[in-house]
Amino acid sequence: MSDIIKAGKSIEVASKVAIMVHGRGATAQSIVSLKDHLNLGDFAILAPQAPGNTWYPYSFMAPDQSNEPAFSQSIQKVDNIVKEVLDKGFKPEQIYFIGFSQGACLSLEYAAQNAQKYGGVIAFTGGLIGEKLNAPKYSGKFAGTPVFIGSSHQDMHVPLSRIEASAELLEKMGAAVKTYIFQDSDHTIRQEEINWVNVNILK
Repeated sequence: MSDIIKAGKSIEVASKVAIMVHGRGATAQSIVSLKDHLNLGDFAILAPQAPGNTWYPYSFMAPDQSNEPAFSQSIQKVDNIVKEVLDKGFKPEQIYFIGFSQGACLSLEYAAQNAQKYGGVIAFTGGLIGEKLNAPKYSGKFAGTPVFIGSSHQDMHVPLSRIEASAELLEKMGAAVKTYIFQDSDHTIRQEEINWVNVNILK
């Protein structure tokens, strides 16, 4: 898998795996640089690279068909990584998803479509994907998986209403959801988010 950046511990000796998913227009290397701020010392880090630096062409709330086939291909790419990690003997609760913006949306969406007890899902500005939320397309139970969604109350790409609706749906599926909403309009990852995630999920 030449389009996957590997960092942190080797997968042979790591006790946990972080699948890190970059945002639109960014790179796998850029999301991996977050490791210098997150408590990922015991982790093998796997970060896929999106073709053309984007996981799907339009907004995550655009009509579903407009983002195909890129969206389904991106979900499949994450699934391939998860299966490879499981094949190496890791349990789902040793797998963590970490994404920013478009990568946060993809992380949440993949986890909800394949819900089980993961180590955690960390979404720096994201929500579930689709023109409308369609609960029947999600399956499984999170069984207490910690899910973090941080964002501004008026993000330019991710409306607060979608974050709140996503959190509600994830909670119904058994996730322990924390939303951390900031009174700014910045599309960024804040130190307060890093601190919360390090203390509560990556501890």
